[in-house]
Amino acid sequence: MNIKKSKPVIGISIGDINGVGAEVTIKALQDSRLHKIITPVIYGHGKVLTFYKKNLGLEEFNFMQIRNISEVHHKKINVINVLPESPEIIPGVETAEAGKMALAALSQAVADLKDNHLNALVTAPLNKNNIHTPENNFIGHTEYLTEAFESKKSMMFMVSEDMRVGLVTAHVPIRAVADLITPQLIREKLNIMIQSLKDDFGISKPRIAVLGLNAHAGEDGLLGKEEIEIIQPLIRDYKDKGALVFGPYPADGFFGMLHHRKFDGILAMYHDQGLIPFKTISFETGVNFTAGLPIIRTSPDHGTAYDIAGKNMANEGSMRAALFQAYEIICRKGNWEEE
Repeated sequence: MNIKKSKPVIGISIGDINGVGAEVTIKALQDSRLHKIITPVIYGHGKVLTFYKKNLGLEEFNFMQIRNISEVHHKKINVINVLPESPEIIPGVETAEAGKMALAALSQAVADLKDNHLNALVTAPLNKNNIHTPENNFIGHTEYLTEAFESKKSMMFMVSEDMRVGLVTAHVPIRAVADLITPQLIREKLNIMIQSLKDDFGISKPRIAVLGLNAHAGEDGLLGKEEIEIIQPLIRDYKDKGALVFGPYPADGFFGMLHHRKFDGILAMYHDQGLIPFKTISFETGVNFTAGLPIIRTSPDHGTAYDIAGKNMANEGSMRAALFQAYEIICRKGNWEEE
């Protein structure tokens, strides 16, 4: 593939076919701007796309089924059947069969990524519950991709035009968070964030805010000592080396007073501390980006939304943003010439 003459190829894993993944994918790909800059390859099944385009009344949505990535057509929306037959499509219902297709789609897309046939991957929402089994300890896209690409270090990085939030800990029980907050882990995530802001987002000297772990950032040790013993010394070390790292900030006042607008990146200590304000502010345009991997992966910032699946109610804004973000990072990293 001549990357200077053909458009970048972006894979889309279909996610849970009973959720809103197919719907937001179809709606997002209705945007004519995307067709001018990317070649989409949907990993799923043609019957799923046909079902949802009829369900949405979008008969003008056309796609081309290909047997494998070597047959990709740069002027079409391509679809690869990852299973011989599509499971029954039951919008809003969790089924084991839908979980098998979601995992098969992700697995095939990852294989093509490893073989350098894709320039980026956008993952539609899936359901961890119908994929996770005693034999398959699946706990999320981020963890799956980190293991698949044998990367020891990665970070869930939620990005939008308004803010960028990274997580020190992600998919772990809240009771385990405090024990996981160590200088080594915070340093690892800070380094990933700094490098990603430079390489993936083109910010040469990023300003980063670090949130405290405890309420009111520990209140000078009255509500917890992690800020004094772990976070503050680490921030001083970064400042001594010339990095623009500040904090620790109390999370409630930080977002309430709109301080997030002053920083290029915000490092939160745990999942809900960072994602609740992010999704409140940027839900329809937010993107989940996995920083620290050797490949580019983005995703919409929402889940399967079973409650509205098949009802033509899902907003495709986040999926559209994920596709544009993937393209922008491809170009920014020097893998493409932006049109």
